[in-house]
Amino acid sequence: MKILVTGGAGFIGSHLCDELLNKANSVVVVDNLSLGKIDNIKHLTGEVSFKFYREDLLNYKKIVKIFRNEQPDIVFHMAANSDIASSIKNPEIDLNNTYLSTFNVLNVMRELGISKLFFASSSAIYGDTFSNLTENFGPLLPISHYGAGKLASEAFISSFSACYDIQSWIVRFPNVVGERATHGVIYDFINKLKSNPGKLEVLGDGEQYKPYLYVKDLVDAMLFIWNKSSDRFNVFNIGVESRTKVRTIALMVVEEMGLNTEIKYSGGSRGWVGDVPVFNYNLSKLHNLGWKAKITSDEAVKKSIRYILGKTDE
Repeated sequence: MKILVTGGAGFIGSHLCDELLNKANSVVVVDNLSLGKIDNIKHLTGEVSFKFYREDLLNYKKIVKIFRNEQPDIVFHMAANSDIASSIKNPEIDLNNTYLSTFNVLNVMRELGISKLFFASSSAIYGDTFSNLTENFGPLLPISHYGAGKLASEAFISSFSACYDIQSWIVRFPNVVGERATHGVIYDFINKLKSNPGKLEVLGDGEQYKPYLYVKDLVDAMLFIWNKSSDRFNVFNIGVESRTKVRTIALMVVEEMGLNTEIKYSGGSRGWVGDVPVFNYNLSKLHNLGWKAKITSDEAVKKSIRYILGKTDE
């Protein structure tokens, strides 16, 4: 099968490409490298079944040409802004890189008759709530531009699916950690400690409590859902049953770095504007389909810390 992956040079997208190629698919990546890195896919460039285009999804004419030439059986749309803080400063980042990029992909698919789309969404669409977050929870009131961009994308995927007979899979996942990650709380803590080993400032009160999903578990769940769920329009939460506090992450980083560090908390329940301090997914739909995460939230965090510090062989 020929699969086109937008954002395939990114953190999650590159792991997806690895697994799709392992399963004997042909993979075409489109990535503008604004967040993705060539290093993430350089091990694939010699593969006969792999092709890479450096192109921006906002360049509609170029994207139409690529999609027409490649004629993929399905599009895995992973490309988006993934840095919530950056779009708080500049909302156009999510307008362009999260929402309009999705609209362009959908419009190209409509124009060329490509009928299958798999979309990477986010827990950020649910907003600031600790309610039982099932896939049909509502109303959806995101508190970040990133969440708003993902929710608007989901809405247009729904309408395009209905109007143009596009079979769609939408997966909503929480914080994802692991090899090739480029930012996030773990990176922030490690960088701060490299700069000042004696003191670590933690934004908020440290009680922020969220599930952290290992990237390889995420990719495994995505492909499981794709193979096992065959409705015209499919929506799933992907997550891990356990959660980890930011306070715990800080202590884990300090321990792995072998430091004796004073940890200071800035106070307040929220780490930054747009941050959802506490949430917990309902994963019943995915569990009933037959999938559960192999790695706990704490284990995923520890693996990510050790990778960033160069302590693993992966």
